[in-house]
Amino acid sequence: MNKQIQLQDLGIKDYKATWEYQEDLFKAIVDLKIKNRREETAIPTPNYLLFVEHPHVYTLGKSGDLSNLLLSEKQLEEKGATFYKINRGGDITYHGPGQIVGYPILDLENFFTDIHQYLRFLEEVIILTLADYGLDCSRSEGETGVWLGVGTPFARKICAMGVRASRWVTMHGFALNVNADLGYFDHIIPCGIRGKAVTSLQVELGVSQVDLVEVQQKICKYFTQLFDCVLLR
Repeated sequence: MNKQIQLQDLGIKDYKATWEYQEDLFKAIVDLKIKNRREETAIPTPNYLLFVEHPHVYTLGKSGDLSNLLLSEKQLEEKGATFYKINRGGDITYHGPGQIVGYPILDLENFFTDIHQYLRFLEEVIILTLADYGLDCSRSEGETGVWLGVGTPFARKICAMGVRASRWVTMHGFALNVNADLGYFDHIIPCGIRGKAVTSLQVELGVSQVDLVEVQQKICKYFTQLFDCVLLR
């Protein structure tokens, strides 16, 4: 059982290139697990946590509805955005500059074999991080992610989540709006949920900018606590 997680900050990186990199790491872990079982060996499987900012991009989960993208191909080009249909759960979301995207690529057999618990832990990492900034965030029943104002007419989402798992290995993850341009969410029905707004840490705090590195550090702190792991930089 390996509870060490290799932390990698990829900086600003194209979505497709990052997706392919995730797939490579994911496949290597799955292949090692298959090899271990076939050959009755016990080579520890690695774990990764990737941080990245993407140029403007919309992604649609495997069960998502394309009609939730409100832009044509030409309009996407005019907005400087790309679009991909991908293999995570969930519907449509936006990634862009000023957003912290986290991709945990974990062998959950190193931690616990429960996808529901895994998603709740990811949500809790973000809830605890935002509490450090004085925000009272919570879950919304039946809607994965982290919200403010749940149960009020002012419910708004600050962090989206969507994952894929196979043989207890995870990929994809969470997208926390820190300094993101929220105007880009106007061109989709975020996560396929109508009538609820999207917000950011910057907007909620009423400041010009929030330090992304500081937010990442807080995420790492709570990730380490909840997953009882060691992050290797």
